[in-house]
Amino acid sequence: MSRDLPDTPVDVMEVSPTSPDAEFCLSRYFRELEHRFDGGFDPANSLAPTLDAFRPPRGTFLVLYLQGQPIGCGGFKFDPPDAAYIKRMWIDPTARGLGLGRRLLQELEQIARARGYRILRLETEKALTEAQHLYRSAGFREVPPFNDERYADHWFEKLL
Repeated sequence: MSRDLPDTPVDVMEVSPTSPDAEFCLSRYFRELEHRFDGGFDPANSLAPTLDAFRPPRGTFLVLYLQGQPIGCGGFKFDPPDAAYIKRMWIDPTARGLGLGRRLLQELEQIARARGYRILRLETEKALTEAQHLYRSAGFREVPPFNDERYADHWFEKLL
């Protein structure tokens, strides 16, 4: 079910992954995962414990703003030999259903394509059924595991 976007435009900005707005979004995201995942979530145990590799020119980190407030984030880093590896996609629960997850994914895809990547990769945990639906509807196909991310149950890939 999709709601209409509010009259106020949504801005998407590339930011440092250590910026205050990125850290705000990530702290909310990590808190949500802690509650949704069986056994909790600790970012230090994931394959992206820091976001240092999410900086340009090989990576990116985006924050979405609604009425000037950060309401979503996501980024990618280089995954050899030619893939962009998407991580940390999150939309605030109050803004879900507005199509912002799809917009964020499209923005990441556009940046990856502009930077010469040929493949987008990502994985997700079984509890994140909305994310799985988004990825499939955006043209990602489920593939065998391409890494050993402990918080992953589904691996996806899209050719650009």
